[in-house]
Amino acid sequence: NDLQRAGTKVTKATISNTLRRQGLKSCSARRVPLRKPVHVQAHLKFAREHLDDPEEDWENVIWSDETKIELFGKNSTCRVWRRKNAELHPKNTIPTVKHGGGNIMLWGCFSAKGPGRLIRVKERMNGAMYRQILSENLLPSARALKMKRGWVFQHDNDPKHTARVTKEWLRKKHFKVLDGRTCTIGG
Repeated sequence: NDLQRAGTKVTKATISNTLRRQGLKSCSARRVPLRKPVHVQAHLKFAREHLDDPEEDWENVIWSDETKIELFGKNSTCRVWRRKNAELHPKNTIPTVKHGGGNIMLWGCFSAKGPGRLIRVKERMNGAMYRQILSENLLPSARALKMKRGWVFQHDNDPKHTARVTKEWLRKKHFKVLDGRTCTIGG
């Protein structure tokens, strides 16, 4: 706008070429978990509190989370650079199927000793289903991984993880839980 007011005409192509010569290219923005300032401070606090923990302590943690995997990758825009009339060339396309191709939801766990169980979640997960998954899979995973006595369980701050009934269930089962208020993994 400043250049136009000064009487200099600049086209979109000129701007694009100039940006490209400066090493910039058109890309889609990466998706990252939302981190509010309070989250950043909690992460720093957790890191400082555990900075000097011996490596053996971390070998005694079972980490867990859920994830949704989409058949054709994330539902996001994919940008390509292509020549005119080349929009249907295979390298410039993304295959699709009707209704998006579907997805699967998985729960899994792992430790420094390796992977634990990986479970397909067939319905929308709620707190009761989460506790059922833990009931059927967490202890068998710990045994298979040959975890030492007093191992620690870690899950993030998902509401079904932090619900009062889930916390109470974990307490009754005598599962030691890494403080999830200061440690969120992946979100």
